[in-house]
Amino acid sequence: MVSSRVVDVVVSLLLLAFAGLLAFDNWRTGMGWDSTGPQAGYFPFYLSIILGAAAIYGLARELIDWKKAGETFVTAEQFRRVLQVFVPTLAFCLLTQWLGLYAASFLLVAGFMIWVGRIAPWKSVVTALIFVAVMFVTFDVAFDVIMPKGPLEALFGR
Repeated sequence: MVSSRVVDVVVSLLLLAFAGLLAFDNWRTGMGWDSTGPQAGYFPFYLSIILGAAAIYGLARELIDWKKAGETFVTAEQFRRVLQVFVPTLAFCLLTQWLGLYAASFLLVAGFMIWVGRIAPWKSVVTALIFVAVMFVTFDVAFDVIMPKGPLEALFGR
């Protein structure tokens, strides 16, 4: 899909931009010394300079060797497998806001087991129910930890 060289260049450019942003912000905050010692931005400013120098080094190294053949960073099959994990995890993060942690966790565990693990749906649902019940008892009942709640917990008065 894309070569390692292209990924290295893009990451180096992103790091360089991030280092520039950090350097500017810490310069604006104050990156010198005053009567009490270093100002708030002193150490972060110099760390951002080091980060920027490392990004420039990586960028220069890749541009100097540009003529050499680059290896593939990720194949289509590898990218598909990464998306198999990324998309459900992103959906879990979004659904936690509306459904609460326990309902979203149930959907994530059962969905992974069925879709990625290709495990029988009934086994996946039972396992997800047991996992969520143990999680609920551990966090909500035993340790009384405040977790994101949704409409299902409100239905049960929690």
